[in-house]
Amino acid sequence: MLKTTVLLAFLTGLLIVIGSFFGGVKGMVIMFIVAMLMNFVSYWFSDKIVLTMYGAHEVTAEQAPDLIRMVSSLVQKGKIPMPRVYIVDTDVPNAFATGRNPEHGVVAVTTGIMRALSYEELQGVVAHELAHIKKRDTLISTIVATIAGAITMIANIAQWAAIFGGGRSRDEEGGGGAGVIEMIFMMVLAPLAATLIQLAISRTREYQADEAGGIMAGNPLSLASALKKIEYYAQRGELPEATPATSHLFIVNPFSGADSWITSLFSTHPATEQRVAKLEELARRMR
Repeated sequence: MLKTTVLLAFLTGLLIVIGSFFGGVKGMVIMFIVAMLMNFVSYWFSDKIVLTMYGAHEVTAEQAPDLIRMVSSLVQKGKIPMPRVYIVDTDVPNAFATGRNPEHGVVAVTTGIMRALSYEELQGVVAHELAHIKKRDTLISTIVATIAGAITMIANIAQWAAIFGGGRSRDEEGGGGAGVIEMIFMMVLAPLAATLIQLAISRTREYQADEAGGIMAGNPLSLASALKKIEYYAQRGELPEATPATSHLFIVNPFSGADSWITSLFSTHPATEQRVAKLEELARRMR
């Protein structure tokens, strides 16, 4: 909890610094208000926003008996509340979890993943998502992504403002050319810092959810097999409506070619090969 608070405070502070740089005290106040509003919206409405974005619909035991039975069995093993279960109508296999806490957890799977994976593989995927809910990863991931996305957007606006002569004039403050350098520095550093924090949080927690999910399902190799299948499909078709701001929520990066040699540096997920290797090592330890 302390780490989460520190990260949120840092990102919020970074947003305020950007506001101060481009708008002085007034800009700092505005960015503080924006940061608080984003935190509020992310906390209370993040699940609804994401589910609506992907056109997910909730299913009952009558509509998806096998899936609901699977989730119910896993939550008993994981000792967490029963989440709401949603399905996204798309052929691309993937899954994600959201919700501000375990009591308001949501697990969503695509129709494609239900067809592509075996029962044991799908069980491993669902267990991975439940592990995210149990560890409260979904809240911090959504809030950090929201603030990081806003910082990037503001930096882009500042870039255009600089091109067309907007922003504070450093010449009036005696800065001269240094003002231009500072502005360029802020436009590059601010979104980079936010992105690096977002990636660090997501990658670390993916490994942790893989391990916890493998243990919860009782078979890490099934999850490893599922990851390889999902990665195969992800390389050949993008998930509709997928955005960089929400890509870290999915069990595998939904963008095709996400693990190429250059994009892997900025991927929200560890390389699938590394995740599979860790799951195989976990299976050996469990035996």
